[in-house]
Amino acid sequence: MALDLAPATGTGTVSDRARYDRATAHLDAPLAIVDLAAFDANAADLVRRAAGKPIRVASKSVRCRALLERVLATDGFAGIMSFTLAESIWLARAGFDDILLAYPSADRAAFAELTADPELARAITVLVDDPAQLELIDKAREGSAEVRVCLELDTSLHLLGGRVRVGARRSPLRTPEALGALAELVQTRRGFRVVGLMAYEGHIAGVGDAVRGRPLRSAAIRLMQAKARTELAERRAAAVRRLRQVADLEFVNGGGTGSVESTVAERAVTEVAAGSGLYVPRLFDNYRSFTGRPAALFAQPVVRRPGVGVVTVLGGGYPASGAAGADRSPVPYLPAGLSYDPQEGAGEVQTPLIGSAADDLLIGDRVWFRHAKAGELCERFAELHLVEGDRVVRTVPTYRGEGRTYL
Repeated sequence: MALDLAPATGTGTVSDRARYDRATAHLDAPLAIVDLAAFDANAADLVRRAAGKPIRVASKSVRCRALLERVLATDGFAGIMSFTLAESIWLARAGFDDILLAYPSADRAAFAELTADPELARAITVLVDDPAQLELIDKAREGSAEVRVCLELDTSLHLLGGRVRVGARRSPLRTPEALGALAELVQTRRGFRVVGLMAYEGHIAGVGDAVRGRPLRSAAIRLMQAKARTELAERRAAAVRRLRQVADLEFVNGGGTGSVESTVAERAVTEVAAGSGLYVPRLFDNYRSFTGRPAALFAQPVVRRPGVGVVTVLGGGYPASGAAGADRSPVPYLPAGLSYDPQEGAGEVQTPLIGSAADDLLIGDRVWFRHAKAGELCERFAELHLVEGDRVVRTVPTYRGEGRTYL
């Protein structure tokens, strides 16, 4: 498969590289940092884009309790969107009190813990899109605590009479009628209560509409997204009307970093989710609606100089989840002007980098990389060094560093 040899885009400068090098000079690489000025600027921009509606932070894109606390202390952010029930319980035990589990769970031990603790059950809302999930929860019950339920609407765009599907394969609940029927079942079942609706439009929020060097593809994406936004807005509004006949909805959640403006423009939506926009990984360079500041980076040390115009760094082959492709690899970011050797790419134990900048690098120098996706970087590192200016002001554990891996 051909590799994308282009260097990373973004706003990195020579002065940024110098700051990061100075800040971490006392540390050995590999290491990971978060630039707090960039992180805070990204958070403020998300709040601006949300136009007054609250932002629920997606924990899978952050995976660090200290940074979740930091962003939730920012006006405009409220609540966490979690990705496993075990994580949700851990966060609730740590003091977070508004957690929406965004994916169905089959963790019977965690459901037993949840149903045995009314305080825990009040803090966590679980996602349901199938009656069988209710059966699983009831079989796992060890207490009578009421389970707060969020239903999920399938947001995918169907074309040509349903023969073509655009969007993630998530919920089986596509119509307001299907949602209403499940809501009625939940409401009549002892120990459950519907409190919310989630509808994540990943084909809009997670697909860049300005792909560098691909004008025709970008135009096709924009055309698809325009149609998808119109179709979904009508269907989501109808779904909310149907659910409000059955339940007192506390929230209607939608969107993601790439769709904040269009999602909050829908009257039916009460909150928007976002997380990747805090770190701004490389996959979020391809949007017309916003430009973020890369905040989360990792550094690999130069360990070899095989020849003119090439250096080798230790490891760095950290692919992101999703369909395999060049866009799932991290990219060399600073110094500018480095790219992968097309014969090798990013390696498990060594990564050759080519480009004119290589000749200015010495053994022990650092190359700074951007990961393709946001929170997955934290599965590679036990801690994040928080940088202000040219100083590390705090070192905090990631989920992995706290002994928590939720994959």
